[in-house]
Amino acid sequence: MTTDEIRALEPNARRRLHRFADCFAKGSSFDYFVSYSLALLAHFDRKSIEPIALWIGAAVRTLQEFLSHFVWDHARIESRLRRAIVDEYGSADAIGVIDGSAHAKQGTKTPGVQRQYCGETGKMDNCVVGQHLIYTNNDLKNPFSGCIASDVYLPESWINDPVRRKEAHIPEDTLFRTKWQIAADQVAACLADGVRFAWITCDEEYTSVPEFIYRMDCLGQRVIGEVRSNFHCWTTTPTCHSLQAAHASKRVDNLCTFSKVFYKQPWQRVHIKDTTRGECVWEVKSARVYLVAKDAKGQSRPTDRPYWLIVARNTETDETKYFVSNAPESTSLEEMLRIAFARWHVEMWFERAKQYCGFGAFEVRTYQSLIRHWLCSRIGMYILATETTELREKKSGDHAGASGPRPRAHFATVA
Repeated sequence: MTTDEIRALEPNARRRLHRFADCFAKGSSFDYFVSYSLALLAHFDRKSIEPIALWIGAAVRTLQEFLSHFVWDHARIESRLRRAIVDEYGSADAIGVIDGSAHAKQGTKTPGVQRQYCGETGKMDNCVVGQHLIYTNNDLKNPFSGCIASDVYLPESWINDPVRRKEAHIPEDTLFRTKWQIAADQVAACLADGVRFAWITCDEEYTSVPEFIYRMDCLGQRVIGEVRSNFHCWTTTPTCHSLQAAHASKRVDNLCTFSKVFYKQPWQRVHIKDTTRGECVWEVKSARVYLVAKDAKGQSRPTDRPYWLIVARNTETDETKYFVSNAPESTSLEEMLRIAFARWHVEMWFERAKQYCGFGAFEVRTYQSLIRHWLCSRIGMYILATETTELREKKSGDHAGASGPRPRAHFATVA
């Protein structure tokens, strides 16, 4: 956005940002918050602290202090952001999409940075990984998506290094959490804030861990997610507890190929959605299975309740996917697949957040600075989405029958 466009947007943005004013110890800190959030919408190459400081006319050092040390309750702001999104875009069909976002970084000072798989570069690289939860109303024509939770994945190398923890101002009570544990905690926190999801969906990094699914069970939350081909389960409960291979759980790729439950079942063609390239159709089979749990002695046993196992293949691309869900037996296969393939919302949100709101442009060295930068970026995306929605509604009101998704605006449109 140009400077003139941001000035035109500023009155509405300030009105929306004012709901967070009492989360700041000083009015001047709130002013920096507004300026920083608006600057993340501006059009310049690198939205790190120095160019933002130049754009808003502040000292670089002061802006660094605003993110790292100024007194403001970013956890409370995040909670209010969730409620604002639900109040304005809440839907009985809402989906929570879980995913991580890796950001390639140089050096060793950014909290959580280490050599690990980086989706941004598609290889093992030096990067920071954020764990995020996207809320989408999954509207067919004009979907809204907003990020309602963000955390930094801190590897054990950071948690177990007191020097690095102190330098990055990582809270003393911070414990190591795997990515699936962070994701489960985020869902729980959002539910506690009044957010309600019809479904949670995610990729194989989360649902391939049975304990994640069990956490969703405990929260009373329906989930469907992809699992790896070596994920284990049973199609029937074993007749006895034995260590023999005949009674052991089996890999899902083997079950879906050799189990009678699957190979005697015909493939069903399911229309997932319409795309610009035509219909997206997958062939599927499904069955109720028992997952692997642990007894009091730590030995594997089947779960007491059954879960869904779905195998889907795309005959055009020769791609095969496996999904597991805790949905009730009465749930339609078409609905589960529609949710399972809704992860494009999070990919689109990350792409736009990095392009329009500097989501990946952080150059900070403290844990709190990174959390606060992401929060301001997420709020910027919320403002853009809200402005786009209002402009779209005005256009529809001015022109009868105008319901197209292109709003009458010069700034980036996000939904």
